[in-house]
Amino acid sequence: MHTPIVVCGTGIVGLATALGFARRGEKVTLLGPKRHFESAHPETFHSRVYAISPASQRFLAGLGVWDLLDARRLTAVEAMEIHGDGDGLLNLNAWQTAQTELAWIVEALEIERVLTQAVQMFGVPWIPEKFASYAPGRLATEQGTVLEAELFVAADGAQSALREAAGVPVTVRPYGATGLVAHFNSELPHQGTALQWFTSEGVLALLPMPTTSEGPQVSMVWSAKETLAREVLAMSEPEQAQFLSNRLSWMTASRLGKLTLRGALQGFPLSLNQSPMVADGLVLAGDAAHRVHPLAGQGLNLGLGDVEALVDTIAGRESFRRPGDAMLLRRYRRARAEPVLAIRVVTDGLFRLFDAPQAPVAWLRNAGMNIVEQLPFVKRFLIAGASR
Repeated sequence: MHTPIVVCGTGIVGLATALGFARRGEKVTLLGPKRHFESAHPETFHSRVYAISPASQRFLAGLGVWDLLDARRLTAVEAMEIHGDGDGLLNLNAWQTAQTELAWIVEALEIERVLTQAVQMFGVPWIPEKFASYAPGRLATEQGTVLEAELFVAADGAQSALREAAGVPVTVRPYGATGLVAHFNSELPHQGTALQWFTSEGVLALLPMPTTSEGPQVSMVWSAKETLAREVLAMSEPEQAQFLSNRLSWMTASRLGKLTLRGALQGFPLSLNQSPMVADGLVLAGDAAHRVHPLAGQGLNLGLGDVEALVDTIAGRESFRRPGDAMLLRRYRRARAEPVLAIRVVTDGLFRLFDAPQAPVAWLRNAGMNIVEQLPFVKRFLIAGASR
């Protein structure tokens, strides 16, 4: 089977890539498992959520899927309150840049659901089979289907099988931390504010979520040290609930009151991944191309930025160029070099700054936060950077 473009991966980035190409009139085939979506229960929320930036929201709206999301399951982030490991405090508000929100908190499953609907509506050929092998210009599935294409897109996640089979190098630097995620009901309303603490045990973020019948709800993303994370994940659910309630109470008591764990706690390893993003007739997008520390919540936004740049580059090519033209792939890599580097430097730099235990460093980083708190133009710059 021959097709100009094959997208390998059916998560958010893969689905968005296939949809983006289809909407621009490109012939594209999607390869990967097809998820069956049950009707969402109004009181049950998927454990993985994302902070969608205004730029990503506009891109999803351009794909025609943003309005398909259930508005009752979206939460606008109107402000951020960032605490250092001392007396450092930084407040960022959407109104400081004349915006109505800094980001939207959306469940991963909800985004996948609407993208799947849109891909099917556009009639994108979808082969629900598993990747098996790759050679330049040719891919085979475990079921024996052979696909020939001018361009292959590896959008199959951080452990990308296509990237590995193609021999594309990736540098992986583990952070020695695990991302712990779970939802909590809070005693007090979150007021549309995302809270973040830099502590000696890792970076903790609590993101605003829709209110349930049991009260206000927040989602925790805690990049906990590996040893601590293993201990917590090995506990029973009642033990986890008690441990987390006790551990977080000193930070959250004045802002959210008592926290009550709802649902299961999950964990995933954290690392800094880098790749060249392109090879002969192959491009990487999303986690297959790069991973950053989640402390700024920019991982998926980077991936959607990859998709937008890739679709614009390929669909906007000169008439004499084919989708896999090496010049086009270099254009895509150049377009993504600065945004990816900027987020990598900021997130990795902040992690290492607050991971340093030395007293002078601790004093300087908290003093720096307090100085920024007094400089509105710096705040506007930070908000504008996060909104891209």
